[in-house]
Amino acid sequence: MAKQENFTADRVDNLHCKEGKKLSFYWDGKVPGLGLRATAAGARSYIFETRLHGKTLRLTIGDTKTWTVGKAQKEATRLKAMTDQGIDPRQVRADLAAADDAKRNEAMRRELTLGAVWPLYTAARKHTWGARHAFDHDEIVRRAGGAKIRGKGLTIDGPLVGLLDTKVSCLTAERIAKWLDKETKTRPTSTALAFRLLRGCLNWCETESDLAGLVPAGAMKAPKVRDALPAKNVKDDCLQREQLSAWFTAVRKIGNPVIAAFLQGLLLTGARRSELAELEWEDVNFQWNSLTIRDKVEGQRIIPLTPYVASLLAELKRRNDTPPPRHRILNGKTIANDLENWRPSQWVFSSTLSKSGRLMEPAPAHHQACTVAGIEGMTLHGLRRSFGTLSEWCEVPVGVVAQVMGHKPSAVAEKHYRRRPLDLLRSWHVKIEAWILEQAGIAQPSAEQAPGLRVVKAI
Repeated sequence: MAKQENFTADRVDNLHCKEGKKLSFYWDGKVPGLGLRATAAGARSYIFETRLHGKTLRLTIGDTKTWTVGKAQKEATRLKAMTDQGIDPRQVRADLAAADDAKRNEAMRRELTLGAVWPLYTAARKHTWGARHAFDHDEIVRRAGGAKIRGKGLTIDGPLVGLLDTKVSCLTAERIAKWLDKETKTRPTSTALAFRLLRGCLNWCETESDLAGLVPAGAMKAPKVRDALPAKNVKDDCLQREQLSAWFTAVRKIGNPVIAAFLQGLLLTGARRSELAELEWEDVNFQWNSLTIRDKVEGQRIIPLTPYVASLLAELKRRNDTPPPRHRILNGKTIANDLENWRPSQWVFSSTLSKSGRLMEPAPAHHQACTVAGIEGMTLHGLRRSFGTLSEWCEVPVGVVAQVMGHKPSAVAEKHYRRRPLDLLRSWHVKIEAWILEQAGIAQPSAEQAPGLRVVKAI
């Protein structure tokens, strides 16, 4: 070390970097290890230097503008006492900084709201979901003011919006029960769905190291939460055998042939509404009598195209491939159709009125037809339920019906030892269709009457 002199306020004010040097060091003669570092740029700081474990250790204490001589000497004395005990002040500083960072991070974690966590959850899990499941996650947190997908007017807040501004750490059983009580009064079904999706999100939080421990323990399983949950009402709407004739009569009289064919297709294929509505012409194989259904469970499944359904689709195909007339009458005026840019629709159940180009809302027409037929409470999903129920009249194996409808196998034998080819499914599916049409008083097309062909008698 250089020559040592006791530091005083006046003496420190006169200590500067020596001319021609970049750094100059001065050492206090009173406190061992305390020094002053002066740079050519004019910066001056108190430092502490000693030896620890056989190596030189140097620490910056602070700027002379903010540290007095007395405070610097006390700090140097404290550091000297630590090093004499073999403690590295640098490690102590690092530990304190890490503790401060941990406190800040924990405080920030505790401030995270459900609205901030929800996008992280959906982004991490969306690749494992089907389109409908992903749509439900977006829909329950949608803010009010957007255009309705079906019908006119603006949307209202999704059922989970009321919790989005709540901190995850504050999602206690009391808070969740209060939310359930409020939302259940106006929309119990969507609230029950929102609760299930919320539970999935909070369970995911517990698996993430950055979010684990935020959710209050037992919040979703508390008795007050279970008591506030909407009751599960199992739907049982299903067409009875004696109702088939009236239902078919009313549905076949619907003015829109696309809707009429769609509703009959739901009943005779057992497909989900969205699966059938998204059917494209490339999914229909009239040669081998098969339909490729976009399945939410397995991705897709191939089911038989039965004779009556084939005749319905063949008629839609004929209408779809027929160009419009050259002119049409609109509000009393003759308007020329743009035949050069006209193209057949890709959708089996197409619509010229929807933005998507396919049928979006067949429920009102179905409700009206059921009213005419004197059938109450029948939903579109009830037609799928009807297919599964009515098939029992034909004594069809349960596994066959499940495979046609796209249900997951419910037994080990079905899952691992049953691989039914399309021909085997067709033999049973045709029987189901024939029985339903027989009860409705409708003649099923024969196997020889392929779509688009008619039996012509020779003259």
